[in-house]
Amino acid sequence: MVLLPQIFIACLFLGMYSTGSLLGCKWIVKDQDDINHQFHVYNNRALGFLDMMITNTTKDAEIEHTVAFPNQLYHQKSKATDEDKLAFIVQILEEVAALFEEDHSSASWEENTVENFLNIVNKQAEELRSCVSSLSFKVQRRTEMYFKRLSNEILKKNGYSAEAWETIRNITEDHLRQCGFLVNSLGNAH
Repeated sequence: MVLLPQIFIACLFLGMYSTGSLLGCKWIVKDQDDINHQFHVYNNRALGFLDMMITNTTKDAEIEHTVAFPNQLYHQKSKATDEDKLAFIVQILEEVAALFEEDHSSASWEENTVENFLNIVNKQAEELRSCVSSLSFKVQRRTEMYFKRLSNEILKKNGYSAEAWETIRNITEDHLRQCGFLVNSLGNAH
């Protein structure tokens, strides 16, 4: 009989922690002026670095590819719980970072710019991961396979060319924007 109140208190605490954990996440709570999420500040910086990484290629040299942008996956996640949305965003950011770790020497990007971009993306992933309980974080196989296809069918197939990297840069920009939309869709209380 003594255990029942203790179990109730433990369940109550766990319930309060899991529902309130996103509220305390500094990366999704707006600042005191209610202007920006930390996520958006960093996401805008990452997008700025991507803009600096434009590769000089001609329109005729664009890479033809069959890797469709996963709009359906983003649509599904837009209807998920806040924690599932954050877990998905973390995986997208981690996959983007892994993609940009590949050989980008033909893209003629300044290494410092690429490093700054990667630092920001990794920082976003790390901070948002701390907002997601380890129980709800599961690697989405479809997302993982999508990024493997990007690597194989765009980068490797085209010899990591400047044109291939420009295609990846454009796709990455779309992903960062979609992640921003998902963060905006988090509970109205944020």
